Amino acid sequence: MNRKIYLLAALLSSLLCTHTFADTVENTIRKNLTERLPQLPHIDEISKTPMNGLYELRIDETEIYYTDAEGNFLIQGNLMDTKSRKNLTEERTDKLLAVSFDTLPVKDAFTIVRGTGKRRIAVFEDPNCGYCKKFEKDLQKIDNVTIYLFLYPILSADSMDKSKNIWCGKDKSKTWQDWMVKGQTPAALTAPCESSALQRNLEFGRKHKVNGTPTILLADGTRVPGAIEAKELEKLLTDVK
Repeated sequence: MNRKIYLLAALLSSLLCTHTFADTVENTIRKNLTERLPQLPHIDEISKTPMNGLYELRIDETEIYYTDAEGNFLIQGNLMDTKSRKNLTEERTDKLLAVSFDTLPVKDAFTIVRGTGKRRIAVFEDPNCGYCKKFEKDLQKIDNVTIYLFLYPILSADSMDKSKNIWCGKDKSKTWQDWMVKGQTPAALTAPCESSALQRNLEFGRKHKVNGTPTILLADGTRVPGAIEAKELEKLLTDVK
């Protein structure tokens, strides 16, 4: 019995020492970086990485940096696992940027349904984005999908004007696709229209760091930045559980 108590005490002591050491390292990193780099934003989280002596700093919610145990060096870049050939920084950032599909404000989007509509994606697009037009043409090839289209006018004042004309159109989906795929300019507004959804889309996008268009969100929360071809999107939709 005494031996068991001794082993338990030794284990608890070891765990306590480990916890204390981790706290000490975190406190040292925070103190040194705050003093030496006062312009550095608040550090949200510090955690160990698979690389000995290297610590991850999470800053401004989703920005990733790396440092040593004393905060003597600051690294901005990608951490690669050469054995598994994985980009650990990219994987971590993808998790931080993931948006739960069920939390999307779909009332501020319009919906396009093709076929059964059983697969779901959300897309943030600017009507003056050339890559978005390319993506929209490829998207015509995808069947059995429900698309939540968030107008995201970030490129120019004209982008906001076109977005208002599309949002206030009699048939939003048709007006959008006529413009993006066929090049038919949306009719100008002839009467006042409630378009506050567009501003809410901008606020939502900024909050979740939607920095470019198109940005695609899959049903499992995965974010896909940039235009992708129909074949690649089809594979992603098939892989989503």
